[in-house]
Amino acid sequence: MPLPLASTALPVLLALAPLPSDAYKPFVPATRGAPSPAAGPLLIESAPVETFDPIGRASLIRDQIPRYWSGSYVPFDGSAVQPVELSLQQVSAAGQMVVLKGQIRLAGKVSPVQGNLNAKSDQLDLLVLGDDPGAGLGAGGAFQGVQGMALSGWNADRLTDMGGRLQLVPSAPPPLASGGEPIRGLW
Repeated sequence: MPLPLASTALPVLLALAPLPSDAYKPFVPATRGAPSPAAGPLLIESAPVETFDPIGRASLIRDQIPRYWSGSYVPFDGSAVQPVELSLQQVSAAGQMVVLKGQIRLAGKVSPVQGNLNAKSDQLDLLVLGDDPGAGLGAGGAFQGVQGMALSGWNADRLTDMGGRLQLVPSAPPPLASGGEPIRGLW
């Protein structure tokens, strides 16, 4: 025969109900000022809104970045300092990234380069695409930096290469090769 539920429900309800106690205090979050009930709902403070526009900065970098750079490459293994020239033939913006394509002349050898410059963080990844970039750099490595084009380090494709430091500054374009006599005007 089934037992009636009404007789057992009352003790269970009494067991679940909290007993009044002086030890229980409800949690009240701390506020900076005591809001008055007439002030309306409590507003939650939020972090300031970021006003930096990395996509706009990428477009600005695309238009204003110098196309010619010169400087030096210093290997960490103590080898001789090598002169470097970098020319950027194609610069485009893709979102917050600036895509760079050009040529690097390192220790007398010219190699194509392709890279990305992050407009938000100024991080640079510059890949040397040639088979032998010169100055003891092996194929498959990349220049990586966090100060834009100014300073970067060589990360080699193998652990036996210690790498080096590439330091560049904007420079004037190289002079055009003259092929003889200057062109004279008609007047």
